[in-house]
Amino acid sequence: MPEHPDYPALVAGCTAVLEAINSGEQGLSILDRLLRSAAQTLDTPGLAFVEYGPSGGRVVAAIGAAGWAIGHPLPPADQVAAPLLTGPPVQALEVEVLPAELAHQLDGAGLRHVLAARVEISGLTIGALYAFYPDATRLDCAEHRAVLGFLAAGAAHLYRDQAGLPVHGDGSVVAALADGLAIVNRDGIVQLWNPAAERVTGLRAAEVLDQPLPIPVPPPGQVLDHRLPDGRWLTITAGDLPGATGARVVTFSDSSDQQLRDHDRDLFVAVTSHELRTPVTVIKGYADTLTTHWDSLSESDRRQAAGVIGQRAGELARLVDRLLASTNDAGRVGGSPPMPFDLVEALRAAADNLPTELRHRLVVRLPEQLPKALGDRASLDTVLTELVTNAGKYSPEGTPVELTAEADRRTVAFRVSDRGIGVRPDHVERAFERFWQADSGDRRRYPGAGLGLYLVRRIVERQNGWVSLRPRDGGGTVAEVRLPRG
Repeated sequence: MPEHPDYPALVAGCTAVLEAINSGEQGLSILDRLLRSAAQTLDTPGLAFVEYGPSGGRVVAAIGAAGWAIGHPLPPADQVAAPLLTGPPVQALEVEVLPAELAHQLDGAGLRHVLAARVEISGLTIGALYAFYPDATRLDCAEHRAVLGFLAAGAAHLYRDQAGLPVHGDGSVVAALADGLAIVNRDGIVQLWNPAAERVTGLRAAEVLDQPLPIPVPPPGQVLDHRLPDGRWLTITAGDLPGATGARVVTFSDSSDQQLRDHDRDLFVAVTSHELRTPVTVIKGYADTLTTHWDSLSESDRRQAAGVIGQRAGELARLVDRLLASTNDAGRVGGSPPMPFDLVEALRAAADNLPTELRHRLVVRLPEQLPKALGDRASLDTVLTELVTNAGKYSPEGTPVELTAEADRRTVAFRVSDRGIGVRPDHVERAFERFWQADSGDRRRYPGAGLGLYLVRRIVERQNGWVSLRPRDGGGTVAEVRLPRG
């Protein structure tokens, strides 16, 4: 092993990252570039980046021997996060401090040591960068620690700029760091205008200081939504400044995403109403026909009408199930407690239960057998149906959708792959949000309520598994589900 980091590789890697940013790249693809630069510089066989938010952490980027962990969730107070929150910014750890399934998987790959760097903004930890090694040779090297800390600081800068980050999309911790703050005197004249206020409003401090506040101020204890001339929305709060008679502290943040989510909910109601109305109308029409014209219909016509009623009733039942599941708490999604089951047999059975059009498009390439998976076998029909439906919806009509499976030392996995429009790197996490679709154009071209992937993630994670999306080499999307071995 080289004694020092590969500094030429570091310079070349950072240059490539900066060039990519300057060309408009952002979000997950930049994190991935950062990891690849770190891997070459530090000569590590595996790296992972964990993003932390209010609800816990998730591996949002990983390469090399750790690449399998993409999409894996971590609890809010997992053992490896705790020392990172208060200890030195870069620390040497053993893989045993990681959650058990991650630790066993890494240990099986011969990676038993971790160099971890905290990613923080203004003292708040928003992520962590992990470099894995087979031995402890590098862990005490000051240069390796310094390089990993430098790359973690680069990741923090990306989050501060919020260029396609956070990946999760909820990011309330990071969003709070970007709140604008102004102090106005009793006459409403601006005395302080922080850098975040410049970013949020686009107004420089020199334009605002000693001038009337350019946004309205709500009464104390109230919240005001205000639309800027460029169409963006601000959420504004205000309070009295202690010790300064009549002075006010005004805070504001860009709430355009929240306004968009409110719009999405309205869209969800409209789309759901439409999707419910369509099968109900067809069912009623055929039922009325059978009732009114039974004697004049041939046996063939009656069977055809009954078949359509059954098909549409099935569609209606599936839609209702999805709507009900989307409003349940996570603990009630997924059926019975996890039990060992034959994943290959379950996948074949679930494939046979797919709607006819999807079943004809599915190319099944499963091994004869795999180790048993630990999970809820009954929920696999729902998971596979949603993933294949999603793959079929976003790929050209008639093109194949592939189903494959594999196992490693700790997990059993299956993949649904298509050759469709592909998933953008900055959408691989947002796609799992309830009601979410890529944009209004996609809603028109690919109608739906935006519930399928949301339900898949809830069902799979209840079984201590995880699901992820990634672009497919050559075009298209790969959806991967991993469950613990039984």
